[in-house]
Amino acid sequence: MADLFIKQAKQYSEGRPTYPQQLFDFVASNTPSHDLAWDVGTGTGQAAQSLANYYKNVIATDTSPKQLEFAAKLPNITYRCTSATMSADELREKVGSESSFDLVTIAQAMHWFDLPTFYQQVKWVLKKPDGVIAAWCYTTPEVNPSVDSLFQIFYTVGAGPYWEPARKLVDQKYETIDFPFEPIDGLEHNGPFRFNSEKEMDLEGYFTYLRSWSAYQTAREKGVELLTDSVVEDFTRAWNEDGKLQKTVTYPVYLRIGKVGSSI
Repeated sequence: MADLFIKQAKQYSEGRPTYPQQLFDFVASNTPSHDLAWDVGTGTGQAAQSLANYYKNVIATDTSPKQLEFAAKLPNITYRCTSATMSADELREKVGSESSFDLVTIAQAMHWFDLPTFYQQVKWVLKKPDGVIAAWCYTTPEVNPSVDSLFQIFYTVGAGPYWEPARKLVDQKYETIDFPFEPIDGLEHNGPFRFNSEKEMDLEGYFTYLRSWSAYQTAREKGVELLTDSVVEDFTRAWNEDGKLQKTVTYPVYLRIGKVGSSI
C-alpha cells in the first residue's frame, strides 16, 4: 500500500497529525525495558521521533523510500527500507534478532498488513514474555459542527468509493482488527484505548491533510479531483464563519496494546 502514498509524500509529512505525548507515556510505562523498539510502517518517522525519547535505539522501517526521505534524522533512529513481505533473512538483516525487542509499534498502518505473517514476525522479534506490541490509528478530524458536517459528506460520499477496504478497520477504531495478544499486567483488556491528538491548522493545512489521503491519490489517478471548486468554496465558507483562521483540530487516536506472552 506504500505506492498510494509515494506521490504525496511531502503532503503526508506536512499534513498528518502528530501523536500525543500521553500515548507514548502510556506505551512506555507498560514496557518493562526501554532498550530497543521497532516502528513498522514508519512513513515519515512521526512515531519513531517520539519513541526516540523513551528508548535507547529505534529501528524504523517502511516499504517506501520516498516516505523515508522526509523522515527526521536522529542519532538513535535507524531508518531502513524493506520489502512489503519480508523473508526471515531480511527480517534478521534489516530489523534484528530473535527475542531482542522491547516494543513493536505500528502507527496508522497495521490495517494494510498481512496480519498472520506480520504477527509471526512480531512474536519472533519481541522479548518473551513481556515484550509489547502497540498499534494505533486515528479516525476523522473534529473541528466544529459546520466543518465536520461537510467533512462527513466529503469523506463518505466524495472519497468513499476510493478508499481501500482496509480503511473500514480504522473507521471501526481497530475494535474489530485481529489482535491475538494478552492484556498487559495491570490492564483489563488490550484496547482500544482512546487518546486525542490536537493540531493547530489553517484551512490550507486542512486541505493538505485531505490531499494526503490514499483515497485522494487513488481518485486523482482515475481522473477525479475530489477537492472541486464547489467543495473548496463550501469548506472555506464553513471554516471562516466564526472569524478564526486558525483552529484546533482534534484527531481521536485508538490504541491496541498487548504483550507477546510465551508465544512462539
